[in-house]
Amino acid sequence: MSAPTTHTLDVPGAVLYYDVRSNESSTAPVLLLIGSPMAASGFVTLAGHFSDRTVVTYDPRGAERSRRTDDATETTPNEHADDLHRLILALDAGPVDLFATSGGAVNALVLVARHPEQVRTLVAHEPPAVQVLPDREEALAAATDIHQTYQRSGLGPAMAKFITLVGLKGPVPADFARQPAPDPATFGLPAEDDGSRDDPLVGQNIVSCLDQQHDVDALRAASTRIVIAAGTRTEGELAHRAAEAMAERLGSAPVAFPGDHAGFLGGEYGMTGEPDAFAATLRQVLDAGTPAPE
Repeated sequence: MSAPTTHTLDVPGAVLYYDVRSNESSTAPVLLLIGSPMAASGFVTLAGHFSDRTVVTYDPRGAERSRRTDDATETTPNEHADDLHRLILALDAGPVDLFATSGGAVNALVLVARHPEQVRTLVAHEPPAVQVLPDREEALAAATDIHQTYQRSGLGPAMAKFITLVGLKGPVPADFARQPAPDPATFGLPAEDDGSRDDPLVGQNIVSCLDQQHDVDALRAASTRIVIAAGTRTEGELAHRAAEAMAERLGSAPVAFPGDHAGFLGGEYGMTGEPDAFAATLRQVLDAGTPAPE
């Protein structure tokens, strides 16, 4: 695998940055690794485990290098899916294998429902597809409260609530917004407000991501092989429960991936999961979808 080369792609309302780690001798599909709002910088370790094939990573609109060129303050999974559609077209390499995590998995499910011909295998790791959960209304209300907290008080208080929400075991309580606000300092976050309101997670994506209604019929009919993944250390948490529910809707069971929601990280963003074991599991899942040579 070569060193990454950086490219840009103009899309409606944004300029996307993406990185290509080429392996010209590989005959495997391009492997696209995505998150949301996690950007390309979160996939350096995971990409390094797949030096035998071409790997592409990108920054979603509004995250890190990919700045919006419009005045929109919200980004929807539909927009992200259209960006991915345009990115895969720009790669001009045929159907890709797609590993998508968290909000990126939500966006990837929308992409596959619309353009299954562009994706050979989708591994959707812990998509917070909460609209398939019984506590969907409570989860969306909690996300709305987090967004409103951000608009009112800034990043630290909002992120403290977000970390509390995603770490909850079991259904989201109806009174989540009325519970005592967690102290940002508990999570190493600043309590003071720096005045910015452009955070891609709690500012632009959180409400629209959790409000996304997935076209399950289209996903079930898709030519894409869809594998829903859930962490071995996240049982009972919101994204894990959503992964289980989505897999059930698709007539399958989630595949266990090592670690927690960030199990693939190898020091990126100051977090380390179980990257070697995670990458080995991802390789096994992808290889299971590869036709045997004739």
